[in-house]
Amino acid sequence: MNIAILSRDPKLYSTRRLKEAGEKRGHKVEIIDHMKCVLLIEKKNPMVWYNGKRLDYFDAIIPRIGASVTFYGAAVVRQFEMMKVFTAIESQALIRSRDKLRSLQILSRAGLGLPKTIFMDYSRDTEGVIEAVGGAPVVIKLLEGTQGLGVVLAENKKAAQSVIEAFHGVKTRIIVQEFIKEAKGSDIRAFVVNGEIVGAMKRQATREGEFRSNLHRGGVATVVELDRHEKHAAIEAAKKWDLVWPVLIYYLPNEGHLLLK
Repeated sequence: MNIAILSRDPKLYSTRRLKEAGEKRGHKVEIIDHMKCVLLIEKKNPMVWYNGKRLDYFDAIIPRIGASVTFYGAAVVRQFEMMKVFTAIESQALIRSRDKLRSLQILSRAGLGLPKTIFMDYSRDTEGVIEAVGGAPVVIKLLEGTQGLGVVLAENKKAAQSVIEAFHGVKTRIIVQEFIKEAKGSDIRAFVVNGEIVGAMKRQATREGEFRSNLHRGGVATVVELDRHEKHAAIEAAKKWDLVWPVLIYYLPNEGHLLLK
């Protein structure tokens, strides 16, 4: 097969490993910078151009789209879909997964467990917002934050009100969530491929006072085996997102809460 990995950095470890794994299986793999792709849209003949050549020979693509370029990256993936090229992650799934609010709404409608969450239009009733999610401490997140950036733990009501008012003051959209103390700075990330869990790891915050388990924030990861309840939660969440492959699910053990990146 001819496979394209859509990635802006060919030196990135995950990108290199995908290329190596594909070539080991006998596939021809190219790394394509999706931000340099040009999309030609015409009747019954959609096409992607890259460095002056037509990309009409790929059988499949593996998107590695960064959060900062989701809009254009998703458009490139959608163009390949229109060209009947198989994609490891559908464009619609990519867009949904990058929208924290939309993701939570999908999980809520599906009846899956998640922390109490508030989204509002710059409401001045900060005290009511805090009480609605169970009171302080609360987690305050930017709608488009990644890798633990833009995530704040407000330990008390006064701190929470100050943070919310500060974000509202600069017209920044946020969500306020219930703080899951029982997680103790850990979560589980499960990898779902084609409706099956192929691996899972537990991430644990290591720095004193740090509640974010992100590896970018100094967390450590260990391989874990999921129980049947955790497997069910991860697989059902993947189904409700209409994702093809793969999907990353964050699962907080004790209380059965699902969280998203």
